[in-house]
Amino acid sequence: QPYGLRISLAASDPFRKLLGADWHRVHWFPDAARRDAALTEMSRKHEYSRPGDRPALVFERISR
Repeated sequence: QPYGLRISLAASDPFRKLLGADWHRVHWFPDAARRDAALTEMSRKHEYSRPGDRPALVFERISR
């Protein structure tokens, strides 16, 4: 699957102390449209967010 998303923690995220500065996950998709749809869903502000919450994850499109 040639299209991917690399998810890592923002430099200011305190979870970096627990998971390590190099923590990341990669998700692979068969086409760019599915990858972009997953990116939209993963990066949205969900209904359980508190006012003032900011995303702590960094999303990066990658390809093989």
